[in-house]
Amino acid sequence: MAVNTLEAKAHELLGHLGPSKLAAVVQLLEVMIHDEDGPVTSEPVSEEDRRRFHEGQAWFAQRGGKGIPMEEVLAEFGLKPEDFPLNK
Repeated sequence: MAVNTLEAKAHELLGHLGPSKLAAVVQLLEVMIHDEDGPVTSEPVSEEDRRRFHEGQAWFAQRGGKGIPMEEVLAEFGLKPEDFPLNK
């Protein structure tokens, strides 16, 4: 589809949305536009944030860049992957 055709289709579809859905689309578009400019942060990064980030990086480095297998995490709660509908 050409750009003009896509824009016309977008305008047509927007015309069918109610106020709450239109607000959601506007918010999505704002996020998409800001993503092109780089990450958008609404809160400043604190020293604790930085410390925890570096601790996490060190934790992964100590384990060869690998996390904890999902099976182990689930086992801590007495669960198995088969307990979830998507895995049945």
